Amino acid sequence: MWIDRTEIVKNWLPRYTGMPLEEFGSYILLTNFQNYVVQFAEQFDCQVYGLGKPMQAASNGQGLTIINFGIGSANAATIMDLLSAIRPQGVLFLGKCGGLKKSSEIGHFVLPIAAIRGEGTSNDYYPPEVPALPSFKLHKFVSEKIVEGGYEYRTGVVYTTNRRVWEHDQAFREKLRAMTCLAIDMETATLFIVGHYNEISRGALLLVSDVPVTPDGVKTEQSDKQVTAKWTDIHLQLGIQAMTEIEEKGEAIKHFRY
Repeated sequence: MWIDRTEIVKNWLPRYTGMPLEEFGSYILLTNFQNYVVQFAEQFDCQVYGLGKPMQAASNGQGLTIINFGIGSANAATIMDLLSAIRPQGVLFLGKCGGLKKSSEIGHFVLPIAAIRGEGTSNDYYPPEVPALPSFKLHKFVSEKIVEGGYEYRTGVVYTTNRRVWEHDQAFREKLRAMTCLAIDMETATLFIVGHYNEISRGALLLVSDVPVTPDGVKTEQSDKQVTAKWTDIHLQLGIQAMTEIEEKGEAIKHFRY
């Protein structure tokens, strides 16, 4: 007899994160960066689980959990599958992206209205014709928090790719230009599609960390440190505020089957 999918994910979510199922909150922040988890744990004086494991996680005891799931679409699909073990009320990805418009500025926030599925991973879940979309009501609430904080944000389409090193490839750059994408990343489309597959309400608040379409805009170790120092705290606090208040103040968010 084949093992049930629910049994697998309930076993594997603690296995990957080190956190017992009962510790997970109903609202989830996802990130690619361990320092976001550490800062979250320091703010709420809570334990960081999963050190030495593929993923790290912390819960504030008030219904909110943050998880560093790593980088790339395969990891994005994995965490959205594993989160079906706890069926969260909402998931918000706090990621970084490259701005693809010359008007893009480092520190701008992006709320994608959709993501182009250039990564391939999402094809294991739905045919290419199915759009990768966030949950509108979740994004609507997050946008309100950004405006209340007095920060800039953009909406548009993000291109998600498995290619980490592409900046040198002129043909690929022309492809991105032809698709009029606002930004590029490695996870958003996968998170949206696998969230849809698992009936999980999801969104993404992306931080423009480089502008690779400009001559000096390719990310370096030094430039990334500057972005982290200036913008990480704001990025994280917007996510915490949005996902803490949405249950009390936001419209009900529900996944509907097409």
